[in-house]
Amino acid sequence: MTDSTTTLKVLFICEANRLRSPTAETIFSGYPGVEAKSAGVGREATVAVSAELLEWADLIFVMEKRHRNIIHSRFKEIYLRKRIICLYIPDEFEFMDPELVSLLEEKVTPYLDRSSIQQNMVDR
Repeated sequence: MTDSTTTLKVLFICEANRLRSPTAETIFSGYPGVEAKSAGVGREATVAVSAELLEWADLIFVMEKRHRNIIHSRFKEIYLRKRIICLYIPDEFEFMDPELVSLLEEKVTPYLDRSSIQQNMVDR
């Protein structure tokens, strides 16, 4: 069982939940104090983004701006209460591609300090 005071719950979102967000989930699930999940906004997503997943997360990362826009249109109330960060990572990588892993580590790691999410705001 995880301790919610020390565990940062992070959700990664891409289109189909097959390549980018599962890669991020795999990488960051191994980080101390981090619980990671992933989902997709597309109709064919392996795991579809849901209100429950969004509510679960302390911090949400989307791969593209349009993913954030889809969340805004489908889950406006939740969107307004959550911190959502766009990573601007295009859909041109395979699962666990070394370049993708490097990009994710570079862009996500600075946000994984619990104090960095204390302001409950949305990056725009």
